[in-house]
Amino acid sequence: MKGTITRIDELFNPRSVAIVGLPRGLKVGKLFLMALLDQGFNGPIYPVNPKTDDIDGLKSYPDIKSIPGPVDLAIILVPHAYTLPVIKECGEKGVKGAVLFTAGYKETGTAEGKALEDELVKTAAAFGMRLIGPNGMGLYCPKTGLSFFPRLSKKAGPVGIISHSGSLTNILGYIAPQKGIGFSKVVSLGNECDLTCADFLLYLKDDVDTKVIATYTEGIKDGGLFLDALKKTSAEKPVILWKVGLTPEGSTAAASHTGALAGSADIWKGMVRQGGGIPVAGFEEWLDSIMAFSMLPQRLGKRMAVISGPGGLAVSAAEACGSEGLQMADLSDDSASGLAQIVPETGTSLKNPIDIGLTASFDISIYIESARIASEDPGVDAVVLIGIGLDEASNTTYTDSIIGLQKASGKPFMMINIPGFDPELSKRFCEAGIPFFDSAERAMKSYSRVYQYQNRSNNHGGTNEH
Repeated sequence: MKGTITRIDELFNPRSVAIVGLPRGLKVGKLFLMALLDQGFNGPIYPVNPKTDDIDGLKSYPDIKSIPGPVDLAIILVPHAYTLPVIKECGEKGVKGAVLFTAGYKETGTAEGKALEDELVKTAAAFGMRLIGPNGMGLYCPKTGLSFFPRLSKKAGPVGIISHSGSLTNILGYIAPQKGIGFSKVVSLGNECDLTCADFLLYLKDDVDTKVIATYTEGIKDGGLFLDALKKTSAEKPVILWKVGLTPEGSTAAASHTGALAGSADIWKGMVRQGGGIPVAGFEEWLDSIMAFSMLPQRLGKRMAVISGPGGLAVSAAEACGSEGLQMADLSDDSASGLAQIVPETGTSLKNPIDIGLTASFDISIYIESARIASEDPGVDAVVLIGIGLDEASNTTYTDSIIGLQKASGKPFMMINIPGFDPELSKRFCEAGIPFFDSAERAMKSYSRVYQYQNRSNNHGGTNEH
């Protein structure tokens, strides 16, 4: 019988997909067909519905065994009461794995629900078939044309996602292109009756397309296995961990959602610390960290140069820098002289943070030249920019010029949003590998996470410690 890692790889690279219980009308289950067609899955898609011979132009089959060719992956949409015989048919057909979309199992809290879930796993295992779910969306992999929701990005990238929530993966998938984030492999696990978060961690550890891993977990099925998988994986790649169910309220919600037993906050913190994971709290921190880890380069240093038009935001950025264990860079005399030649004297400051004043919004070259000077300073490891022009033309010039400066210097740049900045231009920064944050606080926290991870992983000198 094939190993778990090999089997997971086969499921992310299926030659064919069957959708069992695919509805004819526009019901929830139709999303899976729409998603595969939208993503451009190039293998056979086999609808299974005994009440029709045709669904959206595709020949439909009454059951799995009637399909003429082999089936690698089955997406099962039938109600839970009818799932067991379908799993048996899939096993007899030689299906390698199945996504169980519908609910009604362990998460109900009933003995019947748990017994049915256990029987599904036992039946699948007898045929060497693996299960994802129940109550999960399954797999999204742009490289192979797999998707569980229409209109998700077709552009692959370095980020692997493991989530107990299907809706969160959909939301992240929609937001990701705006943030310049691309995905290698994404799995929505649901109840994880069979394949678990630990299994997918170990798979992504060795996946050549994945550089950063992020998880959303509601509960851990086997603490020992998870910790072992986390240790092995985080030694190779950053693992960003968003865990819910750490309060009584969250624990109750998690149990009703996927039947997860959440556990205590102290145990979780200890597990993360031992395992080398990167803990975050909430969707914003999760998204920010994914963006930072996928864009910021290796060998980060902690000496930051902040350039801002608004004075208050310059001060708050400096405060955030100190709060996150970073340092405000000491600018060289040459930098100070260069800044003095371009920054107006009134209402400004040439010390770091560099407050270039309101005039810079009228003359965008002040932002650009200040960024150039800071990026060329040998005492600066990273440049943080807080600025906006007065019109579309100046903001376009600002965007083009800063992207060019970052490429020329090779140093990390981070952009901070000011309300009114064109989202399409912020997207261009992210696509160029320059993360764009909604606040300086979020930027510094994210940068610090990457910096600390690099230092922890490469304390033999792989990072720039100052």
